[in-house]
Amino acid sequence: MAQIWAGTDIGKTHHHCVVLDVEGKRLLSRRVANDEPELLALLADVLALGEDAVWAVDVADGMAALWINLLLNHGQQLVYIPGMAVNRASAGYRGMGKTDAKDATVIADQARMRRDLTILRPDDEHAVELRILTGRRSDLVADRTWATNRLRALLTSIFPALERALDLGNLGPLVLLTGYQTPAALRRIGARRLTTWLRNRKVRGAQALAEAAVEAADRQHTALPGEKITAQMVHSLAKEAMSLHEQVAEIDKLIEARFRDHELAEVISSLPGLGPVLGSEFLGVTCGDLSRFGSPDRLASLAGVAPVPRDSGNVSGNLHRPRRYHRGLQRVFYQSALLSIRRCEESRRFYERKRAEGKRHTQAVLALARRRVNVLWALIRDGQCYQRTLPVPAVA
Repeated sequence: MAQIWAGTDIGKTHHHCVVLDVEGKRLLSRRVANDEPELLALLADVLALGEDAVWAVDVADGMAALWINLLLNHGQQLVYIPGMAVNRASAGYRGMGKTDAKDATVIADQARMRRDLTILRPDDEHAVELRILTGRRSDLVADRTWATNRLRALLTSIFPALERALDLGNLGPLVLLTGYQTPAALRRIGARRLTTWLRNRKVRGAQALAEAAVEAADRQHTALPGEKITAQMVHSLAKEAMSLHEQVAEIDKLIEARFRDHELAEVISSLPGLGPVLGSEFLGVTCGDLSRFGSPDRLASLAGVAPVPRDSGNVSGNLHRPRRYHRGLQRVFYQSALLSIRRCEESRRFYERKRAEGKRHTQAVLALARRRVNVLWALIRDGQCYQRTLPVPAVA
């Protein structure tokens, strides 16, 4: 059993560390810069108080990465306490104020008393790379969504018929908007010349797109106030959205190539609905190491696809979605379940059975996602790919 507990309140430029003994007495309280020399000096000073130490942090990545890796590289035992748990526990300690020193004390004291905290382990380099790539992809997709939504709003303000006619999630309409944004401009060029203009830019379905755009232009002959400057903004946003489409496509190639190099790639991607992107997001969170979770139930709980009871008094069997879960991991199982309903007969039958039982769409998908946690767990545990049909036994 540990003799001292060191809690660290993580900050971007500085961390605050508090060390407690077995009685909860404070042995050390120090604010240190988030730089390697200062952190190594703190590590040495804490170990001088007692070599048998348990360290605890309230942030498990990002600005805590240097400190976490220094501790793990020096063979230290490290546990993670979510920030929300620290905030709620703080209410039970004396004093109404909030300081880094108090938070660090709460972190250390919780680590001293609790035995159910997540133990942090060194991350696999492969998993870290996938986490970085998928994180960057999420940022690009969010930027693309923002640009597309802003583009829709601007286009609606001067040319609502065209906004309704175009699917701005595709590249073809974006290419069109880089050249023509107003009804008058589209009427001047006409459907035939617009088709040629789009084909020269390698747009698929150029004729249908051109005809739809010119038809929309024929519905509006009124030039609205601010049309000229708005058209310029539409042009700029269309080019920005096209660039983001290209960047997402490029990073998708990097993700797929890096994912295929992982030893579990074939097993994970064999489950219907789990492609390179979702599979990479799964590996980025779990590192493919199921021993971190202990059981599929704990993995499902972390992913937020296992209902939790909220019973009180005479009320029992009251199940709700958990409030605390890993949203990235939930996205993996929920989105892959949605995809599997269209691509896998077994998943579709399960979903339809849940719907027939009276569950709403979201509830049925979550139930399917929970079931798929068990399936994926078994596949990784056994190192076998998913088989859609059971093998037919040989006839003797």
